[in-house]
Amino acid sequence: MPEPSKYLKLKDWSSQDQPREKLLAQGRKALSDAELIAILIGSGTRNESAVDLSKRILASVNNDLIDLARLEVPDLTTFKGIGNAKAISIVAALELGRRRKGTDKNIKTKITSSNDAFVTLLPKMQDLSTEEFWILLLNRQNEIIDTKQISVGGVAGTVVDPKVIFKVALQSLASGIILSHNHPSGNLKPSKADIAITNKLKTAGDSLEIKVLDHLIISEQGYYSFADEGIM
Repeated sequence: MPEPSKYLKLKDWSSQDQPREKLLAQGRKALSDAELIAILIGSGTRNESAVDLSKRILASVNNDLIDLARLEVPDLTTFKGIGNAKAISIVAALELGRRRKGTDKNIKTKITSSNDAFVTLLPKMQDLSTEEFWILLLNRQNEIIDTKQISVGGVAGTVVDPKVIFKVALQSLASGIILSHNHPSGNLKPSKADIAITNKLKTAGDSLEIKVLDHLIISEQGYYSFADEGIM
Protein backbone atom coordinates (compact mmCIF):
# COMPACT_ATOMS: atom_id res chain seq x y z
CA MET A 1 0.00 0.00 0.00
CA PRO A 2 1.24 3.53 -0.68
CA GLU A 3 2.32 5.51 2.33
CA PRO A 4 -0.41 7.89 3.51
CA SER A 5 0.27 11.56 2.76
CA LYS A 6 1.70 13.47 5.72
CA TYR A 7 -0.57 16.41 5.01
CA LEU A 8 -3.50 17.47 2.90
CA LYS A 9 -2.50 19.42 -0.16
CA LEU A 10 -4.26 22.76 -0.59
CA LYS A 11 -6.27 21.38 -3.49
CA ASP A 12 -7.66 18.72 -1.13
CA TRP A 13 -8.82 21.29 1.43
CA SER A 14 -12.39 22.42 1.62
CA SER A 15 -12.85 25.22 -0.92
CA GLN A 16 -13.73 27.63 1.90
CA ASP A 17 -10.34 26.95 3.50
CA GLN A 18 -8.21 27.29 0.36
CA PRO A 19 -6.57 30.77 0.52
CA ARG A 20 -7.47 31.94 -2.99
CA GLU A 21 -11.05 30.68 -2.78
CA LYS A 22 -11.37 32.03 0.76
CA LEU A 23 -10.27 35.47 -0.40
CA LEU A 24 -12.80 35.44 -3.24
CA ALA A 25 -15.62 34.26 -0.99
CA GLN A 26 -14.90 36.17 2.22
CA GLY A 27 -12.61 39.03 1.26
CA ARG A 28 -8.92 39.69 1.97
CA LYS A 29 -9.45 40.59 5.63
CA ALA A 30 -10.64 37.05 6.37
CA LEU A 31 -7.21 35.60 5.58
CA SER A 32 -4.43 35.12 8.09
CA ASP A 33 -0.92 36.41 7.41
CA ALA A 34 0.18 32.87 6.56
CA GLU A 35 -2.67 32.44 4.08
CA LEU A 36 -1.80 35.71 2.34
CA ILE A 37 1.84 34.65 2.01
CA ALA A 38 0.68 31.24 0.76
CA ILE A 39 -1.11 32.98 -2.11
CA LEU A 40 2.14 34.76 -2.99
CA ILE A 41 4.25 31.61 -3.06
CA GLY A 42 1.59 29.45 -4.71
CA SER A 43 2.81 26.04 -3.58
CA GLY A 44 4.64 24.30 -0.80
CA THR A 45 6.80 21.19 -0.90
CA ARG A 46 6.12 17.48 -1.15
CA ASN A 47 5.73 17.25 2.60
CA GLU A 48 4.44 20.71 3.48
CA SER A 49 1.56 22.84 2.21
CA ALA A 50 2.06 26.47 1.15
CA VAL A 51 0.23 27.61 4.29
CA ASP A 52 2.40 25.49 6.59
CA LEU A 53 5.54 26.72 4.84
CA SER A 54 4.30 30.29 5.28
CA LYS A 55 3.65 29.65 8.97
CA ARG A 56 7.22 28.38 9.33
CA ILE A 57 8.61 31.52 7.68
CA LEU A 58 6.50 33.73 9.97
CA ALA A 59 7.56 31.74 13.04
CA SER A 60 11.20 32.46 12.20
CA VAL A 61 10.50 36.19 12.78
CA ASN A 62 8.16 35.63 15.74
CA ASN A 63 5.17 36.39 13.50
CA ASP A 64 6.30 39.99 13.23
CA LEU A 65 5.57 41.46 9.80
CA ILE A 66 8.02 44.31 10.42
CA ASP A 67 10.84 41.80 10.88
CA LEU A 68 9.58 39.81 7.89
CA ALA A 69 9.85 42.95 5.76
CA ARG A 70 13.54 43.19 6.67
CA LEU A 71 14.32 39.80 5.11
CA GLU A 72 16.01 39.81 1.73
CA VAL A 73 15.84 37.20 -1.04
CA PRO A 74 18.87 35.22 0.27
CA ASP A 75 17.28 35.05 3.74
CA LEU A 76 14.03 33.63 2.38
CA THR A 77 15.67 31.08 0.09
CA THR A 78 17.17 29.34 3.13
CA PHE A 79 13.70 27.83 3.67
CA LYS A 80 13.15 24.55 1.84
CA GLY A 81 10.51 25.16 -0.79
CA ILE A 82 11.37 28.84 -1.32
CA GLY A 83 13.37 29.54 -4.46
CA ASN A 84 14.32 32.89 -5.93
CA ALA A 85 10.98 33.39 -7.67
CA LYS A 86 8.92 32.84 -4.52
CA ALA A 87 11.30 34.91 -2.40
CA ILE A 88 11.11 37.78 -4.89
CA SER A 89 7.29 37.66 -4.77
CA ILE A 90 7.31 38.02 -0.98
CA VAL A 91 9.90 40.82 -0.96
CA ALA A 92 8.10 42.70 -3.75
CA ALA A 93 4.72 42.48 -2.00
CA LEU A 94 6.13 43.77 1.28
CA GLU A 95 7.94 46.59 -0.51
CA LEU A 96 4.68 47.64 -2.19
CA GLY A 97 3.04 47.75 1.23
CA ARG A 98 5.85 49.95 2.54
CA ARG A 99 5.59 52.32 -0.44
CA ARG A 100 1.83 52.55 -0.03
CA LYS A 101 2.35 54.11 3.36
CA GLY A 102 4.61 56.69 1.73
CA THR A 103 1.80 57.78 -0.59
CA ASP A 104 -0.95 57.86 2.02
CA LYS A 105 -3.26 60.75 1.17
CA ASN A 106 -3.69 61.50 4.86
CA ILE A 107 -0.04 62.51 5.27
CA LYS A 108 0.18 66.28 5.66
CA THR A 109 2.29 68.30 3.26
CA LYS A 110 2.71 71.05 5.84
CA ILE A 111 4.85 70.31 8.88
CA THR A 112 3.44 71.80 12.07
CA SER A 113 4.93 69.41 14.64
CA SER A 114 7.57 66.76 15.15
CA ASN A 115 4.87 64.12 14.72
CA ASP A 116 4.05 65.46 11.25
CA ALA A 117 7.70 65.03 10.31
CA PHE A 118 7.81 61.54 11.83
CA VAL A 119 4.70 60.40 9.92
CA THR A 120 6.23 61.71 6.68
CA LEU A 121 9.64 60.13 7.22
CA LEU A 122 8.63 56.77 8.70
CA PRO A 123 7.75 55.08 5.38
CA LYS A 124 11.22 55.97 4.10
CA MET A 125 13.04 54.78 7.22
CA GLN A 126 11.19 51.80 8.61
CA ASP A 127 12.30 48.19 8.14
CA LEU A 128 15.94 49.28 7.66
CA SER A 129 18.74 47.06 8.92
CA THR A 130 21.37 49.79 8.52
CA GLU A 131 21.49 53.45 9.53
CA GLU A 132 20.44 56.11 7.02
CA PHE A 133 20.33 59.91 7.14
CA TRP A 134 17.46 61.82 5.51
CA ILE A 135 16.30 65.43 5.40
CA LEU A 136 12.96 67.13 4.86
CA LEU A 137 13.24 70.28 2.73
CA LEU A 138 10.69 72.96 3.60
CA ASN A 139 9.59 76.31 2.16
CA ARG A 140 8.82 79.43 4.22
CA GLN A 141 5.38 78.06 5.10
CA ASN A 142 6.95 74.83 6.36
CA GLU A 143 5.44 72.94 3.43
CA ILE A 144 7.42 69.99 2.15
CA ILE A 145 9.43 70.67 -1.00
CA ASP A 146 11.12 67.29 -1.06
CA THR A 147 12.52 64.43 1.02
CA LYS A 148 16.11 63.43 0.34
CA GLN A 149 18.35 60.58 1.43
CA ILE A 150 21.79 61.94 2.37
CA SER A 151 23.76 58.86 3.34
CA VAL A 152 23.62 55.12 4.04
CA GLY A 153 25.87 53.56 6.64
CA GLY A 154 26.19 50.43 8.71
CA VAL A 155 24.38 49.04 11.73
CA ALA A 156 26.06 51.45 14.15
CA GLY A 157 26.20 54.72 12.21
CA THR A 158 26.39 56.68 8.98
CA VAL A 159 28.62 59.51 7.78
CA VAL A 160 26.97 62.94 7.52
CA ASP A 161 28.64 65.58 5.36
CA PRO A 162 27.27 69.11 6.02
CA LYS A 163 28.38 70.23 2.55
CA VAL A 164 26.13 67.61 0.94
CA ILE A 165 23.15 68.57 3.11
CA PHE A 166 23.35 72.28 2.40
CA LYS A 167 24.13 71.77 -1.28
CA VAL A 168 20.82 69.87 -1.55
CA ALA A 169 19.01 72.53 0.50
CA LEU A 170 20.39 75.40 -1.60
CA GLN A 171 19.55 73.67 -4.89
CA SER A 172 15.97 73.19 -3.65
CA LEU A 173 15.76 76.81 -2.44
CA ALA A 174 14.70 75.48 0.95
CA SER A 175 14.09 77.92 3.79
CA GLY A 176 14.23 75.22 6.43
CA ILE A 177 15.23 71.59 6.89
CA ILE A 178 14.48 68.80 9.32
CA LEU A 179 17.23 66.27 9.91
CA SER A 180 16.54 62.61 10.58
CA HIS A 181 18.28 59.31 10.96
CA ASN A 182 17.24 55.88 12.17
CA HIS A 183 18.60 53.65 14.92
CA PRO A 184 18.22 50.00 13.80
CA SER A 185 18.83 48.93 17.41
CA GLY A 186 15.59 50.62 18.47
CA ASN A 187 17.36 52.84 21.00
CA LEU A 188 16.04 56.38 20.71
CA LYS A 189 18.60 58.05 22.97
CA PRO A 190 20.87 60.45 21.01
CA SER A 191 24.60 59.77 21.12
CA LYS A 192 27.24 62.43 21.71
CA ALA A 193 27.96 62.27 17.97
CA ASP A 194 24.26 62.86 17.20
CA ILE A 195 24.21 65.95 19.42
CA ALA A 196 27.49 67.27 18.00
CA ILE A 197 26.45 66.97 14.34
CA THR A 198 23.07 68.56 15.12
CA ASN A 199 24.72 71.60 16.69
CA LYS A 200 27.20 71.82 13.82
CA LEU A 201 24.46 71.71 11.20
CA LYS A 202 22.30 74.23 13.06
CA THR A 203 25.19 76.71 13.18
CA ALA A 204 25.94 76.17 9.50
CA GLY A 205 22.28 76.62 8.64
CA ASP A 206 22.07 79.91 10.53
CA SER A 207 24.95 81.32 8.49
CA LEU A 208 23.20 80.32 5.25
CA GLU A 209 19.76 81.50 6.43
CA ILE A 210 18.44 77.95 6.23
CA LYS A 211 16.80 77.04 9.53
CA VAL A 212 17.51 73.60 10.97
CA LEU A 213 14.16 73.15 12.66
CA ASP A 214 14.53 69.71 14.22
CA HIS A 215 16.42 66.45 14.21
CA LEU A 216 14.48 63.20 14.60
CA ILE A 217 15.88 59.85 15.64
CA ILE A 218 13.51 57.19 14.31
CA SER A 219 13.05 53.54 15.25
CA GLU A 220 10.25 50.99 15.29
CA GLN A 221 9.54 52.15 18.86
CA GLY A 222 8.76 55.72 17.80
CA TYR A 223 10.92 58.81 17.57
CA TYR A 224 13.03 61.31 19.52
CA SER A 225 12.77 65.00 18.65
CA PHE A 226 15.69 67.29 19.49
CA ALA A 227 13.40 70.32 19.25
CA ASP A 228 10.76 68.82 21.56
CA GLU A 229 13.44 67.96 24.10
CA GLY A 230 14.88 71.49 23.94
CA ILE A 231 18.42 70.48 23.01
CA MET A 232 18.85 72.44 19.79
